[in-house]
Amino acid sequence: MAIVAAILGAGLVLWVLWEGFETIVLPRRVTRRFRLTRLFYRRTWIPWANMVGSFVPARLQETWLSVFGPLSLLLLMSIWVFGLITGFALIHWSLGPALLTRAGIAGFFTDLYLSGTTFFTLGLGDVAPQGTLARLLVVVESGMGFGFLALVIGYLPVLNQSFARREETISLLDARAGSPPTASEMLRRHSQDGGMEALRELLHEWERWSSDLLEGHLSYPVLAYFRSQHDNESWLAALTAILDTCALVMAGMEGASERQAELTFAMARHAVVDLSLVFGTEPREPKAARLSPQKLAKLRVLLAKSGLKLQKGKAVDGKLAVLRRLYEPYCHALAAYFRVTIPPWIAAQGWVDNWQKTAWERPAKKVFRERGKGGHF
Repeated sequence: MAIVAAILGAGLVLWVLWEGFETIVLPRRVTRRFRLTRLFYRRTWIPWANMVGSFVPARLQETWLSVFGPLSLLLLMSIWVFGLITGFALIHWSLGPALLTRAGIAGFFTDLYLSGTTFFTLGLGDVAPQGTLARLLVVVESGMGFGFLALVIGYLPVLNQSFARREETISLLDARAGSPPTASEMLRRHSQDGGMEALRELLHEWERWSSDLLEGHLSYPVLAYFRSQHDNESWLAALTAILDTCALVMAGMEGASERQAELTFAMARHAVVDLSLVFGTEPREPKAARLSPQKLAKLRVLLAKSGLKLQKGKAVDGKLAVLRRLYEPYCHALAAYFRVTIPPWIAAQGWVDNWQKTAWERPAKKVFRERGKGGHF
């Protein structure tokens, strides 16, 4: 039994250390099928989201869903700590029982107590290891406890910085594409003189943002569960709106930079497909088409009122349909998994941007919005 306990303890310690290394330190996607971290998130997120959807009022659901990301991170680290303490306790027990100096009580729970006080470097001294190997093991575990604490201290700021960088760019999209962002508003608000050059620069910035999003979420998948500050914003909604805009430009938008749209579309689509693979969300077709022929005709009229021309014809419509099939199924699958809403192609009537909202007074929509005149302000 001592040999079996030693093997199980060593295996548990090595397994938890490797999981922590892959999750926190290793800056690339892990492809092996069975992972404790992946299993943890897939077995906790769906029940949490279903619970929120069933028992929490609609106005509070987004708040409760936003709790999952930070809370799951703390819970995952607690599981790692418990695994390490239990693994070392099994090894302590296999080497011989620890001695409780005052009462002389020995057993596995005493070894578990010794392991816990050693890992957290409490130094109480009421339990002493017996033998050279046991003392060496105490030194190794205490050093690992210091290392784990340092790793957590270094990991959380990096995670918060990546989240802040992601949300900063999403917030900048508010005045440029609406809340939630839509392709129609993004194009319409860039219809003034010099607007197409500004749109090219915007797409260039979002090409880099998509790359940063992909690398950040591959290195730290938990970031995908961190939700945006506003209910009508999300990293997936922003990414979808950018893909929609690029698809329109590539299909046949006169005067726009098709080459930059192609580059941004490629990077954004890469991000959507890879993240769909990471989270195991099989692409699915939406039940109702986001852009029906009627909505496409309405979109053309709306853009024409702003001085923009989306070419007509079966070739243009066919190319747009092909481009949409390259990313929409992945976006819908991710949206269903993360419980977020995919933005429409055309902004809803009577929408209000986040920057126009205030808890103190009603937004002055008539002052700020001049729909159909080519500008938003």
